Amino acid sequence: MATYQYVDLPDASVVTTRALLTARENITDTVTARAMMCIHGGAGFGKTLAVNTCLRALEPGEDVRKITFRARPTARAVRYELFTALDLAGEPPRHPSEFDRLLKTALAERPRTFLVDEAQWLNGEAFEYFRYLWDEPSTQLAIIFVGGAGCHTVLRREPMLSSRVFIWQQFTRLTPNEVLEVIPLFHPVWVDADPEDIAFADSHAAHGNFRAWAQLTAHTRTALARTGRPRVDQELLRWAFSRLA
Repeated sequence: MATYQYVDLPDASVVTTRALLTARENITDTVTARAMMCIHGGAGFGKTLAVNTCLRALEPGEDVRKITFRARPTARAVRYELFTALDLAGEPPRHPSEFDRLLKTALAERPRTFLVDEAQWLNGEAFEYFRYLWDEPSTQLAIIFVGGAGCHTVLRREPMLSSRVFIWQQFTRLTPNEVLEVIPLFHPVWVDADPEDIAFADSHAAHGNFRAWAQLTAHTRTALARTGRPRVDQELLRWAFSRLA
């Protein structure tokens, strides 16, 4: 795939980790049940990539709409984001009750799945609005909340919503053993690398974080091209480390 974890990384592959396999089962079950789930974990652990990969596998049979928040939205802001995500015609209604009727009518037309990414930005009011729409008997919604640890914390503080969450899944760092299994499959740079060098790179720079591995791989790929070396070694890795924070 052309991009991976916010890095332009040619030849990278989506690796079927245990977390991705679990997410695939959990998302499929959540969509089938028209339920809500929460996928949470630290930055760069591969949550969004895994969810996007799993949801793409359900299309075109499933109508998936992605919503991403970059700041703490009010219920009014959530309404406008949903209006846009659903590609509704005309101008958004001015009055909340009218807006709510419009959204409920649209959501009753057919089954849909909302992927709500960066859900750590949602506050109680915003989460409550999603619950309000999901609780409407006529709507046929599945909702996948994906976010950092803050997402889990806020959801847990909202008992009316958290009690309705069908599945909770936490993404964590790759273990050292998982790194040795997964990274050679992730990119050709690591196929012929010595396992000790992969372990060295993980312990000094990547720390089981997929986004860090993507960044490190991009720099390592550059270093191999510039030096003409046939494979990764620790001297080359130290140069790549120097480019990382």
